[in-house]
Amino acid sequence: LIASDIAKLRVKLVQQDSDGIWNEVKNPAYSPVLRKPNRFQTRIQFFENWVLSKLQRGNAYILKERDGRGVVVRLYVLDPTLVVPLVADDGAVYYELLVDRLAGLTERVIVPAREIIHDRFNCFFHPLVGLSPIFANGLSAMQGLAIQDNSALFFANGSQPGGVLSAPGAISSDTAERLKAHWDANYSGKNRGKVAVLGDGLKFEAMAAKATDSQMIEQLKWSAEVVCSTYHVPSYMVGVGQAPSYNNIEALNAQYYTQCLQILLESIELCLDEGLGTGETLGTEFDLDQLLKMDSATMMEVLDKSSGKMTPNEQRKKIGLKPVKGGNSPMLQQQNYSLEALAKRDEQANPFGTAPAPAPEAPPANDNADAEAEVQASKAIIEMMKGLA
Repeated sequence: LIASDIAKLRVKLVQQDSDGIWNEVKNPAYSPVLRKPNRFQTRIQFFENWVLSKLQRGNAYILKERDGRGVVVRLYVLDPTLVVPLVADDGAVYYELLVDRLAGLTERVIVPAREIIHDRFNCFFHPLVGLSPIFANGLSAMQGLAIQDNSALFFANGSQPGGVLSAPGAISSDTAERLKAHWDANYSGKNRGKVAVLGDGLKFEAMAAKATDSQMIEQLKWSAEVVCSTYHVPSYMVGVGQAPSYNNIEALNAQYYTQCLQILLESIELCLDEGLGTGETLGTEFDLDQLLKMDSATMMEVLDKSSGKMTPNEQRKKIGLKPVKGGNSPMLQQQNYSLEALAKRDEQANPFGTAPAPAPEAPPANDNADAEAEVQASKAIIEMMKGLA
C-alpha cells in the first residue's frame, strides 16, 4: 500500500525564483534520470523498489552511474543483503558492494559514500544501519501467522476439532497406537463423515470447541492493528479497523499523508537533492495533487474561493482545461480596493470622515449675449459719428 501510493506520484524538478517560489522546470542534467532512472525500470517501478527496500530492510541503497561529465545518468536500487557500510579510521564512509549484475557489478567493489544514496530510518544501534518496522511488530506478525496456520489445519480437518476414542477396559500402548493410526487414516481430514464401525465397546466422543472461545477474530484483528501502527498506516485502509464516520476524501488522504507518507516522501526528496547535486536553487518535489485529490464539489468550491489569489488559467489547469485569452491576471470584484489605495486613505487626517462636498461650478458664459452687446455698441458709435458730421 505505502510503496504503491508513493510510486504513483510524479517527481518534479523545481527551481526557486527571485520571489522564493518553487516552479517546475526542465534541465538536461537532471530531468532525464528522474524520468527514466535506469534501463530496466520505469519511474514507478524504481520508486516502488526503493520504498519496499526501506520498509522491509530499513535501508535503501541506490548506486549512481555517471557519464563523462560526472553527471548522474542512471540510478540502481541495490539488494540490501549485498551491501555493507564501512567506516575508515579517519571517519570516512565507504560501501562494500557484492556482485549485482543488474546494477552492472560483476565483482566485489568498495565505493565512497558519494557514489551511494543511502536512505535509512530507525537507526537504533548504528547511524549507518537502519531497522525495518518488522523489528517492532515481529511478535504480533508471528502470532497472526500461527493463528492462520492453525485455522488452515482446523478447516482441513473438516472444520471440526479432534476427539477421544475410548475403550471399556485397559488396552496396551501398541493397541492404542494402532487404533489411533487407523482412525486418523480412515475417519479424519478428507475422510471425515464416513461411517465407522466400532466393536469391543469402543466409543468416540468429539471435542467441542468454538472459534469464539479462543477469540480468533479478535486476535487476528489485534495483530493486524499492531502491524499497521508500526508502519503508521490507518488500520481502516487495510480493512481491519473501523472507517471514520465523516465522509471527506480530502481529510482522510491528508491524514494518511501527514501520518504515514510525508516522512518517507521528504526523505526521498532530500536524498535525491543531495545525491544528484542539484544545488540550492534546484530540487526535487513529488506532485501531491493525485494523492490529496478532492471530490468534484469541494474542488469547485475551493477554486471559487481562490479568485483573486489564482488566475483563471491557473484554476483551469487544476481541472485539466486549456488556458484562455485574458486569463493570466487575478480577478476581483469592483468594490474591492488594493492595499495601496487603502494606505493612501489611512494617511488622511480623518480616514473615516466624510469627504467635503465639491464647490459648485460657475455657470457657463453666455457667448451670444456678449456678441449682441458688441453689435449694439458698434451701432451707437456709428450714430455718434454721423451726428458730428
